[in-house]
Amino acid sequence: MVELKTVIEETYLKVKNIDDKGELASYIPELSNVDFNKFGVHISTIDNFNFGIGDCYDKFSIQSIAKVLSLTLAYSLLGEQIWERLGIEPSGTSFNSLVQLESDKGIPRNPFVNSGAIVISDILLSNLENPKEDFLSFVRGISGNSGLKYSSKISSSEKAVGYRNTALCNLIKSFGNIENEPSDVLDFYFDLCSLEMNCKDLSELFLFLANNGYKSGGNGSILTKSQSKRINALMQTCGFYDESGEFAFKVGLPGKSGVGGGIIAIHPNKYTIAVWSPKLNEKGNSCKGMRFLEEFTTKTELSIF
Repeated sequence: MVELKTVIEETYLKVKNIDDKGELASYIPELSNVDFNKFGVHISTIDNFNFGIGDCYDKFSIQSIAKVLSLTLAYSLLGEQIWERLGIEPSGTSFNSLVQLESDKGIPRNPFVNSGAIVISDILLSNLENPKEDFLSFVRGISGNSGLKYSSKISSSEKAVGYRNTALCNLIKSFGNIENEPSDVLDFYFDLCSLEMNCKDLSELFLFLANNGYKSGGNGSILTKSQSKRINALMQTCGFYDESGEFAFKVGLPGKSGVGGGIIAIHPNKYTIAVWSPKLNEKGNSCKGMRFLEEFTTKTELSIF
């Protein structure tokens, strides 16, 4: 794995020095306080190679990356039944689009747009005894890291300005696709998006999706092999909102981004790699993160295509 380490080091140094013209996610006030110069990368492989560089041990708000984890828990609880309330198609529109939700009669296009993650939050609220505690326990159990937690600062910041998500939730409720009180659903949704991790945490946590649904080392199944494949397929087609096609074209891996500047990418049966750089492009994805992963898969030729 010396060559892999070398490629990461060389690519990191190359991308670190590019002129990053992105912007912080200032519409969530607390995210505008993040140091925009931060840049970290960490890779974890199925055969236990781990390597990180830069700010890979600094924690950040994973935001929409948490939607993969909430989907995983809901999928493990309800199986194929969840697709009665959610679509599986790319949105082609903004992640917080109301127009599409109206035309689709309250059925979100996929689990990774905000409306889809809100429906998943409602599902978990209906199926967990203590939703916030149980979800956090689930994530800690996969990662083996009991120190993972929500950020009260981030969640409070999102709740203070979450008017559009409130509108989404109420619109879905009007179509009968929300069972619980919208205020309770949104409270849970904002908390799960505030989860804090670092690049090392992320790459190790997501190894189960590179390992056919099994935890690292094969100790315990999180999902069936079929469910793991389907989540990877959804990340491939829907993980980057209306930039998902470009990510598939340039990087060639299933992945998920968050407006905190994080990206997790997965090569089934081989590795997971996490990148964090807070400045976002116009589509809401990390500028340096996207560039790094494109360079990395090009140099290593380790993509699924």
